[in-house]
Amino acid sequence: MSVAGLKKQFYKASQLVSEKVGGAEGTKLDDDFKEMEKKVDVTSKAVTEVLARTIEYLQPNPASRAKLTMLNTVSKIRGQVKSPGYPQPEGLLGECMIRHGKELGGESNFGDALLDAGESMKRLAEVKDSLDIEVKQNFIDPLQNLCEKDLKEIQHHLKKLEGRRLDFDYKKKRQGRIPDEELRQALEKFEESKEVAETSMHNLLETDIEQVSQLSALVDAQLDYHRQAVQILDELADKLKRRMRDASSRPKREYKPKPREPFDLGETEQSNGGFPCATAPKITAASSSFRSSDKPIRTPSRSVPPLDQPSCKALYDFEPENDGELGFREGDVITLTNQIDENWYEGMLDGQSGFFPLSYVEVLVPLPQ
Repeated sequence: MSVAGLKKQFYKASQLVSEKVGGAEGTKLDDDFKEMEKKVDVTSKAVTEVLARTIEYLQPNPASRAKLTMLNTVSKIRGQVKSPGYPQPEGLLGECMIRHGKELGGESNFGDALLDAGESMKRLAEVKDSLDIEVKQNFIDPLQNLCEKDLKEIQHHLKKLEGRRLDFDYKKKRQGRIPDEELRQALEKFEESKEVAETSMHNLLETDIEQVSQLSALVDAQLDYHRQAVQILDELADKLKRRMRDASSRPKREYKPKPREPFDLGETEQSNGGFPCATAPKITAASSSFRSSDKPIRTPSRSVPPLDQPSCKALYDFEPENDGELGFREGDVITLTNQIDENWYEGMLDGQSGFFPLSYVEVLVPLPQ
């Protein structure tokens, strides 16, 4: 940094201290400028929080939410929309239904119904993918661009304006001891920065129609998603009602037990009232040796945390589908470290930390309130 630059930094620091500690008054900006600055600050806070809440709305799962944040802008190749790259809960449910429907087979009404429902759930997952992509492209990306460019640029201009104001006020208080040319240059730079900052704030506030159009794009994407979801679910409901009518109209098959086979008690006299007993096997030296030495080997169990700290017990196996999720087996005891929301916990098992759904576990010792 040059000598002039060091002097300017000293002037600004000295003026700031005199204002904060000594009660000195600095150059006042007009009320219109202050009102504009206040509106820009409110806009910046609104955009930041709306962005975070929109991403949370699209993906309540924290692990999938992180992937959505990193999702690139949509690219369409031959009319096919790029997949977001993470599984939707509707798709996971659909795969589960299809798998068990196939296992039950075509002779089962429930199995056929599961296949119908599973296919519909997979279609819902595709529609949800489209919603995520549309909102990311037409709402999240423009707002992030607003934060990273326009609002950031305004903050830069305001910071530069404050620095030049401090420099000008320092030199103005020492008028006569500082050359008039230097004071005039400080005033010109202050007015120049004020004009630039004022122009950038004015442009932002006057073009807020762009943010309204982006909000409209969000609502349009939601409407399109819900229309398609309603259509898919209506079709599924009709299929299930037809299956119920068909099943009700079929004649019921009566259960006829098979005739029992006669049980021959035999003629051997027994000391226990005539019931035959299996002959006790002879214990040879080899079998005696086996019983004494070949004991069943127990597989080592996972480490169990003490029950004086927050913990839960796994009711079912959980296979992680996303980065950041914690897998476990039925019966595992997991240490609770945090509750993400009403559906997800964060915990540790065997030194591994991650997220898992609340519906898969039974809380033994709850987290402190």
